[in-house]
Amino acid sequence: MFKTTISVLSAAFLTATTFGLSTSLSAADPILIKFSHVVADNTPKGQGALRFKELVEERLPGKVAVQVYPNSSLFGDGKEMEALLLGDVQIIAPSLAKFGQYTPKVQIFDLPFLFDNIEAVDRFQSGPAGQKLLKSMEDSKITGLGYWHNGMKQLSANKKLEKPKDARGLKFRVQASEVLEEQFKALRANARKMAFGEVYQGLQTGVVNGAENPWSNIESQKFYEVQSHITESDHGVLDYMLITNTDFWNGLDPEVRSELESIIAEVTKYVNNNAAELNAKAKQTVIDSGKTEVIQLTPEQRKLWVEQMKPVWEKFEDEIGKDLIDAAQQANKG
Repeated sequence: MFKTTISVLSAAFLTATTFGLSTSLSAADPILIKFSHVVADNTPKGQGALRFKELVEERLPGKVAVQVYPNSSLFGDGKEMEALLLGDVQIIAPSLAKFGQYTPKVQIFDLPFLFDNIEAVDRFQSGPAGQKLLKSMEDSKITGLGYWHNGMKQLSANKKLEKPKDARGLKFRVQASEVLEEQFKALRANARKMAFGEVYQGLQTGVVNGAENPWSNIESQKFYEVQSHITESDHGVLDYMLITNTDFWNGLDPEVRSELESIIAEVTKYVNNNAAELNAKAKQTVIDSGKTEVIQLTPEQRKLWVEQMKPVWEKFEDEIGKDLIDAAQQANKG
């Protein structure tokens, strides 16, 4: 009887000890951050995601682990926002065109010919107006962590686009953005919403005739193989907002969150400093391929494009806010 009691107590002790160890080990498991995106590793966003993973695991070893899923390998651009809000991923970096349904003010980045160059974009984003936009969606459980440059957009098509009238009747792929739809309506062209992962096939099969992308996307996704002409228009910006689920972010240990914020600031600087170089290399690769003709607009031709598209500003001024548009124009002055 005594031996039996000892055996039962020993078994209970071992079970409790084992359970306690298991609980302790589970509690010590690192926080997992899944970073999903839709572009290639050799783009500004792709490079930024890999750099973020590297620095997090170097500075928060055993506390935070990062898994990066490029090229829509986990979620496509039509599903990644839903996945973030459900907690299936922790960080994504959607194009700024994706936020119109959460706050119309972010539509400012889609206005054509608003920013003269990427330096003006950077000044606006780092200023008070741009920083305020990062926190403008927290009621929807979306916290902005920073802006990552991809670059200025170029127009591509299967015909020369030298004057606005050259775009009439063409079907251009666009992101889900009312501003971008109106941009092409101003050209008397047709806008077709299409997921990024479907664009190459859409261009190849003629479902769409043209698109707008920075050089890094044109090169990495091989769009130049299925577009006979690319006009260096610099008519808009395609940047990203690095975002996280607000509940996830606020639930982190303050010290961990502080370190992640420092890392993100460093990676953001790294991405934005390298975006211009990556785009320049991509442009040269496209030119060297000989598979497409790159068109440079004269100042007179560019002026015609600006005049044709500028009425889009007035259409969205009330939604976006004249104060924001004025701040963006001020950023052009340096």
